[in-house]
Amino acid sequence: MLVPAWAWIATIGGLVLLLAIDLFIVDRKPHEVTVGEAGRWVAFYIACAVAFGIAIWVFSGGTYAGEYFAGYITEYSLSVDNLFIFLIIMSAFKVPKIHQHRVLLIGIVLALVMRGIFIALGAVVIAKFSWVFYLFGAFLIYTAWGLARQGIGHDEEEYSENALTRFARKIFPVTDEYHGSKSFVRIDGRRFVTPMFIVMIAIGTADLLFAVDSIPAIFGLTKEPFLVFAANAFALMGLRQLYFLLGGLLTKLVYLSAGLAVILGFIGIKLVLEALHTNSLPFLNGGEPLPVWTPSIAFSLSFIVGVLAITTVASLMKVKRDAKAASIPDAVKETR
Repeated sequence: MLVPAWAWIATIGGLVLLLAIDLFIVDRKPHEVTVGEAGRWVAFYIACAVAFGIAIWVFSGGTYAGEYFAGYITEYSLSVDNLFIFLIIMSAFKVPKIHQHRVLLIGIVLALVMRGIFIALGAVVIAKFSWVFYLFGAFLIYTAWGLARQGIGHDEEEYSENALTRFARKIFPVTDEYHGSKSFVRIDGRRFVTPMFIVMIAIGTADLLFAVDSIPAIFGLTKEPFLVFAANAFALMGLRQLYFLLGGLLTKLVYLSAGLAVILGFIGIKLVLEALHTNSLPFLNGGEPLPVWTPSIAFSLSFIVGVLAITTVASLMKVKRDAKAASIPDAVKETR
């Protein structure tokens, strides 16, 4: 896929413009985001993502458009699972609801930057070492196994501060209370950081861990850096509005981790099969490709959508039969 420089510039510029509009309209005045407001923004961002996919279809063909949509849906699904971690972090730090939107915005910007770096590095590595798909595939299968072993539901999720947030508390004096949306304040001539600063560190490090999982996953669906970046960016753009829209529904998606485990496992196997199909390792089949079946993008897209549909319906049916299945951690209950 040949992507001219102007297409990269236009795409990045458009995304920056969307963030600027969001910042100006939504964050101009701190407030508690309503479900209606969040729903309109989510619909807007999904429409932008779909319009971008249609443009890919028109200018580059259905194959690339299919790769983009498969990547977008996968990244969006992984993001929904990540939202639960954001919910845990927000609750653990007791972030006021009127400032949660600002925290999520910073988190999304950090995620875009880190994923952009990961995508650039991944593209370079893939171009030089095709065998890296064996590693990506093995990593995704391992990740899928870890998700499956977590069990069903999020009732045992608790947040404990990581090494970076603990280190920040040691080197910076932290105020006991929030000071609006400020990260730094001066009290009696002494400079302090607020809990808002610590929360942003927690969100940023969580974003970094999420990128480690998601980037290999999408490279398993498309090897085009432009599509990888676009799918990630559009999946992240509406993430904070989705946080407020879903609300309590997050705790009802009790089979989401199991569904994502199946999807990541499938993509991991797909990567290994494609690596075998284009094998060049001298110690494997004499460095010659192996005649193995590789899933088409149409099959992959159908599989991903089907698993997500089954996961969602099964989750809601489970919660309807057993309300306790959607148990909420104590830290989350305290803020509701």
